[in-house]
Amino acid sequence: MNFLNKMVIFFIPLIFCAAAAAQQGVDNPHAQALAAVRAGNLAKVKELIEHGGANLNSRNRTGDSLLMMAIKSGKRDIANYLLDRGADPKLANTSKDTPLMAAAFNDDLALVDRLLERHIDVHAIDEQKKTAILYAAAQGHTGVVARLLKAGVDVNARYANDLTVLMWAAGQGHTNTVKYLLEAGADAAMKDNRGKTALDIASDTGHLEVRKALTSR
Repeated sequence: MNFLNKMVIFFIPLIFCAAAAAQQGVDNPHAQALAAVRAGNLAKVKELIEHGGANLNSRNRTGDSLLMMAIKSGKRDIANYLLDRGADPKLANTSKDTPLMAAAFNDDLALVDRLLERHIDVHAIDEQKKTAILYAAAQGHTGVVARLLKAGVDVNARYANDLTVLMWAAGQGHTNTVKYLLEAGADAAMKDNRGKTALDIASDTGHLEVRKALTSR
């Protein structure tokens, strides 16, 4: 048997296996539901959940649930539908990111409210040692920060490297968020593990308006 024939015999089973796996993915309602969320196809998601046998909490390879995928991609209609159907709002992905973190990052206050109604853990920490309020503060989403403080987050809580929410907002140059946090009782004198205050961090990163906000009190 020549080399070419040997190669053909070797690859034919692999081709059939790949084709079978691909077909299985096409026929799998869970895979179809993931694809429908990615495409933003609410009608298809409904069909698969209600009649196609798809799991309401199906996940992709990184552990993102259908709900997490919908929130991350800004598909609020799908996220609301999944919540209405009873999707688990506490499911974290493989990086320990939660739906609340995704909604906070995206400044989706309406979804933050809906998630908080499910009594989820506002203090959950991901692999980067961040919480939902840190994602909101770092993006300057003052409304979300306010809502999470109302939900029980300590305005002066310390996180990785002894950083506070105020320090995160100051370091990213979000003046309005800094002002709100100060009004909410944030302690500007607190220092991180390097001995730096929020003012020092704002100075290091060149955020002059934040400096003004921190020194005008």
